[in-house]
Amino acid sequence: MARPATREKEHPTAQPGRVRVLIADDESLIRMDLREMLTNLGYLVVGEAPDARTAVNMAREIRPDVVIMDIRFENDDFDGIEAARILMEERVAPVLLLSAYSDKDLIQRAKEAGVMGYLVKPFREADLPPAIEVAMANFQEWLRLEKEAKDLKEALETRKLVERAKGILMDRHGLSEAEAYRRIQKMSMDNRRPMKEVAEAIILAYEVSMGKKARE
Repeated sequence: MARPATREKEHPTAQPGRVRVLIADDESLIRMDLREMLTNLGYLVVGEAPDARTAVNMAREIRPDVVIMDIRFENDDFDGIEAARILMEERVAPVLLLSAYSDKDLIQRAKEAGVMGYLVKPFREADLPPAIEVAMANFQEWLRLEKEAKDLKEALETRKLVERAKGILMDRHGLSEAEAYRRIQKMSMDNRRPMKEVAEAIILAYEVSMGKKARE
């Protein structure tokens, strides 16, 4: 497996800060070389793993800011792409993959797994900061978009429930739509509960009462 290129004597004067990095590679010399590069650049190496399975478990425990991982590990079919998929699914950390290969199939698998960065060996010390920063930025943007989608879904569900609860109040108490909405708002404030929960309670109470009537 190809080693990274020789370390450069000069590195950027503006250090990226104490970003916490987990390294995963099955060759101890590469881990050592990479650790020295990262340390020179001001990063904090918080763990080293000799295989992808160990990297996943370590990342779950120490929660690094980024994981730099080789794609292929000798004598193990659990590769860096599979590890990256798990870490992305669990929202643990972004993964920057290292590889001596630029195979299109590997790159496609990496994209499908949610890999946030890809660096082909051999690379220079100066190549690491931009790759790491891009991987971290992509991960944060992905989390933000996911949260926006979740919030939108929650808002739509709340709106549907409130609309149904309003209809029940209007029908049972002869309220106007505005009056029914204000009543739900007031119940929400008085009970310090989200409007979604209040609406669900109104709907549940209505369904229970209708069920009793059906049994009588």
